[in-house]
Amino acid sequence: MARRKRRKPHDPSKAYDRRAQDLPLNAEVATVEIDDPMALEPGDKIVALRSTRSDPLAKLHSRQQIDEAQYRGGRAFQNDWEKAERGPRAVDTTRERVDGEQAREPITEGQRRAVVRLNRIEHELGADGTALVHDVLILGMTIQQIGERRGLITQRWRDYFARRFGECLDRLAQFYGFAAPARIPVKSLPR
Repeated sequence: MARRKRRKPHDPSKAYDRRAQDLPLNAEVATVEIDDPMALEPGDKIVALRSTRSDPLAKLHSRQQIDEAQYRGGRAFQNDWEKAERGPRAVDTTRERVDGEQAREPITEGQRRAVVRLNRIEHELGADGTALVHDVLILGMTIQQIGERRGLITQRWRDYFARRFGECLDRLAQFYGFAAPARIPVKSLPR
């Protein structure tokens, strides 16, 4: 007669791995630590995979080319842009009018504040910096695509755009309060 195996006690350190195992061939993913949605204790974390294929900001963050403050500043800019973009729309006169069509939503206070912040950011970054940030964060373009779009395809220009984009992310992080402005030491006056 065969002897039954005893069951081993449950070990919580060997929790079920919920990460995807079968990814598409052209998937671009990075690991990220997030709050566990099925946690019994608040604050528990799990490791998950996030797609970085169409998100240049997440790709830069996962490769540690930008820090957490720059990443959060970029996300805050994207959030403001989405809020401001949802404003009133023009009336499409080519569409047939349908009975029961709802009136357009009025501009909310949150939208107005987002537009004010975007205007202040545009003033701080300048025209070139604003265009660069818009191309990367809103349109999802790479630095190489930005150079090609402007007809500047050498490595030197790509390095310039990458450095300038990093400076713009620094300003966004400072603007949204994720980073403190750099302190410049004050030289003491001769007596």
